[in-house]
Amino acid sequence: MTIEKINEIVKNFLVEDLEIEEEKIEGSARLKEDLGIDSLEVVDVVVLVEDQFGYKMKPEDFRTLITLDDFCHFIQEHVA
Repeated sequence: MTIEKINEIVKNFLVEDLEIEEEKIEGSARLKEDLGIDSLEVVDVVVLVEDQFGYKMKPEDFRTLITLDDFCHFIQEHVA
């Protein structure tokens, strides 16, 4: 799957499900500080990854990811 397709799926999820303002969503945005993804929302993100990409991500995996780009590249590496 291309990184562009992953970005599109993740962006749609962030806007529609987590109600993050679209203009905040860019590759360099920090997941916690800029996008406001808290520990409860991490569970939603983990479920998204499994549902949309077929990879069972652990919540601990999320701790090492700082930016949206980090997150999307993590998905690409594990789904390829």
